Formats: sequence, structure tokens, C-alpha cells
Amino acid sequence: MAKTNHLTPNTNHLTPTTSHLPPSSSAQLFDRACRVIPGGVNSPVRAFNSVGGEPLYVVSGKGARVRTVEGVELTDFCGSWGPLLFGHARKEIVKAIQLAASEGTSFGINTPREVEFAEGLCELVPSMEMVRLVSSGTEAVMTALRLARGFTGRRKILKFDGCYHGHTDSMLVAAGSGLLTGGISSSAGVLPSVAAEVFVSPYNDLEAVNRLVRGQGSDLAAIIVEPVAGNMGLIPPAAGFLAGLREAASRCGALLIMDEVITGFRLGPTTYGMQCGVTPDLTTLGKIIGGGMPLAAVGGRAEIMRKLAPLGPVYQAGTLSGNPLAVAAGLAMLELVRAEKPYPRLEALGRRLTEGLNAAAHEAGLTFHCAGLGGLFTAFFVGEAPTDLATVKRCNTQAYADFFRKMLERGFYLPPSQFEVAFVSAAHNDDDVDRFIAAARETLAGMG
Repeated sequence: MAKTNHLTPNTNHLTPTTSHLPPSSSAQLFDRACRVIPGGVNSPVRAFNSVGGEPLYVVSGKGARVRTVEGVELTDFCGSWGPLLFGHARKEIVKAIQLAASEGTSFGINTPREVEFAEGLCELVPSMEMVRLVSSGTEAVMTALRLARGFTGRRKILKFDGCYHGHTDSMLVAAGSGLLTGGISSSAGVLPSVAAEVFVSPYNDLEAVNRLVRGQGSDLAAIIVEPVAGNMGLIPPAAGFLAGLREAASRCGALLIMDEVITGFRLGPTTYGMQCGVTPDLTTLGKIIGGGMPLAAVGGRAEIMRKLAPLGPVYQAGTLSGNPLAVAAGLAMLELVRAEKPYPRLEALGRRLTEGLNAAAHEAGLTFHCAGLGGLFTAFFVGEAPTDLATVKRCNTQAYADFFRKMLERGFYLPPSQFEVAFVSAAHNDDDVDRFIAAARETLAGMG
């Protein structure tokens, strides 16, 4: 792989912000990091293990672009793994954070913005009659599962093979995302007794769900699902799948939890559940609602949410829950969503990009399928549209690694894993997409 410092620096878009850093390269920083951070990274997929080479170190971002420590500008289609609907360092969000920071970074006391933000979420997501703010998607899912068990008095959870819901013990059973990239189906340290409480079904297989509900439904506290799978690459739900889950959960008395940490506010100014007319009992949100700051939420029917302490017996707490900086960023994000209505343009750019990639791969004679939905896409090196983990596992991961490296050399940053979703943001424009397609055409032609 060509090292990132072999790329030609481009100073047209970003102002260098490295004066406070000692002169160093990504390779040198990674070497230092490996001495003090496990694997040299604070989240596994950043290590580039599945694509090869040394990971990047970024010092700044603006709009659709990031700048590495070497001064190389990259057009970013990873977008911090989803939160940056409006791109890097959007001025309204930055100003909101700066103002909040000037007033105090944390209080551990209620603030007016928490109330305003919760009201905004409940207005835009009507299925969320009440909401509790937390700091991460993992926390939101953990709370939702505990609520489901506390509300139903049951223990078992049904999840779907290859879906990722954060790194709580029970959700690391047959998980996707970084675990899938690493080639393992679960994690060391997860007790067999915890794994025994989790049923796993293939995504998009409603028949398997109904069989399980017929046999085990009386023990089931919740069915949790990514309504659009995004942690084994982009896999939309089959027709009737989500409605079938709603019916199955209602039939056996379990709660339906939609994990919309990726999809919430990504495909429209609400959740995907609201858009497709399937109402869950609980919804988890993250990423976009924080505008790039650590912020997440769990919300749903009031009778369930009232089981949370201090009203009810299900305990959840967090010193930084509703942190004023994060909530300020979230409020600015919701205001931008209302004011700019970016979704038709994101859908148009995403469709253009997806069609361009598929056409280029066809011209090159490659086994390839680019899946797309709104501003989401995944370049699968497989000959059919994946519908579940079994079809995803037929992907040529080495081909994706080659594609990733060659696109990086051409100035484009994609998720460093075949099994992740890429993002088009409102900061991307027609020229970004055209240049990306042209670079991909050259890259794929060379791989054919």
C-alpha cells in the first residue's frame, strides 16, 4: 500500500491546524500509540486491519474534507461513521458548542437546553412519547434492553445475525461491525450465561422469527433490530419484514426496539420507523442527533419510559447525560434539519453515486454490487444484492481492501472495512460525486 504521505498535499480547502502538534507522520504517531493504547487505536476498525497499511491521523476537517497530519486533503465519505449529516465543522454547530462551553462544560444539574432538546425529539419522532438522554448508542441500547426486561418481567432477547447494537455483553453475540471485520462472531469475556439469554435469527428472515416466537415467545422480552442494517454493510429490510416484526412482537407480548443510531435523521427528519409506518415500542438514537458530539437517546411509549428511575424500578444514570455541549450541538443539528431539509438532495447525490459505481464495475467486468439508500451506500464485492449476513460473507474482502487503498491514493476516504456503510453528507456536492465516480472508474478498470 502506498503510504498516505505519498499523496500529493492539497491546500485549497483546509487551513492547517497543526501548529500545536510536534512534527510527526501518521506512521510515527501510530508507533507511539501502540505503546500506550491497545492496538494503537481507541476503536478497533480504525486500525486498518481489514484493509492493510497504517491508519491515518487527521488534524482537521471542513465540509466534506479532512486533512491528515502530513497535510494531505481527502474527500471524506466516512463522515465519522455517520454523525456528520452536514459535514465537518459546520459553523452553526461549532458556534453553538463554543457558546455552551463559555457558559460551563458540565454541571451534573439540569439545564434548560435538555428540556428543549427532548421536546424537539418527541415532536419529530411521535413514537417517542418520552425520552432519556445518554452519551452513546451503546448506553441507549443497554438502557432499552433493561427497560424491556423490567417492563415485561422476561429475560430473553431476539437479535439478528450481523446487526451491531453496541458493545454491551448480550449484544456482542453474533454481532456485526468491528467484530465482523475481525472475523469473530462474539467477544471474549461474554459469559455463556449471558449468551444463553439471546436468540439470533438471520436478518430479513421473517419465517425464522415466527418459528422462534411460536416456540419461545412467552420468554421473549424484546426483539431488537436495525431497521436498515448498517453494520454488515448496507442491507435494506425486505418488503414486510419490519411490519412482520411488529406483529410478531405484539403477538407474544415482547417489545419491539428499533436501533436507529445510524438511520435516525439520516434518511428523513425523523426515524426510519416513522417513515415506513412501523411503530416500535422503544427507539434508540445517536450519531446525527449529537451533531458530532457524544449524545444519544432512548425513547418510546410513556408507560414503558416511566419504568425508569426515579419514577420506576429500572435504574439508569450518567453524570454526563444531557451534557450541555452535546445538547447545544444537538439543538443546532435539529434546527439545521428543519431549516435546510437536505434529504432530497442527499438522495439524489446518493443515487447518482451508486449508479455510477455499478456502471463502472460493469464496464470493468467485476463481480460487484453497490447498495444505496438515500445518502447511504456500500460497495460490495459480490455478485448480488446482499440480504443477510450469509450473502455478505460471500464478499471478496481482499478486493474491497484493494479498492479502499487505491481510492485513498486518489484522495478519497472510505470506511476501512467491507462491512461498514459509507455516507454522503449535505456538504458534498455534484463535483465531489463526479470526481469520486471518475476515480472509482479508473480504480475498478485496473482491478478488472
